[in-house]
Amino acid sequence: MKKANKKQTITFKKISALFLIIAAAVLAACEGPVGPVGPQGDDGISYAGSIYEVEVDFTPNDDYSVVVDHPSSIEVLPEDIVLVYILWEYDGIDIWRLCPQTVVLPGGVIQYNYDYTQYDTRLFLEYTVDELLPAETDNQIFRIAILPIDFVAQKSVDISDFNSLIETPQLQLNIMDKVELNPIIEIN
Repeated sequence: MKKANKKQTITFKKISALFLIIAAAVLAACEGPVGPVGPQGDDGISYAGSIYEVEVDFTPNDDYSVVVDHPSSIEVLPEDIVLVYILWEYDGIDIWRLCPQTVVLPGGVIQYNYDYTQYDTRLFLEYTVDELLPAETDNQIFRIAILPIDFVAQKSVDISDFNSLIETPQLQLNIMDKVELNPIIEIN
């Protein structure tokens, strides 16, 4: 009786193996016509922003303050965020820092700061030193970034790093050349 059970087990194993081989061959050979192309998916969220550059001189005549009108080619929405970066130094590449930036000197401090509206950005110096030197006031270069609030609100975006900001794939930037400030015409 043990021999009969053993024979039945071997026969069952052979039949099972043969069935599995046939099933695999049938399933692998199944091919039908290609189905229709699915609908186009979203590429992900994308944001549009603008950056422009200005060079300013802070003078005592203007109380060390300069108002920069946003270029007319840039649409600034009331809910947009404006960030200002100052060219801090050059070390083979431009090094930009997010304002406000504070310089601590033996005689006090100088802070490069800004505020903005939908129409302009005011760049200004706050200081406690007795005298401001030309190196601190003249030929200061700023980049003004106008960004959607939804983009800035993302926790994954490091807005303090200018180079990281401009390389963010979700942000499509309109980067303009240096914008010349309109000269003030005095009427006597």
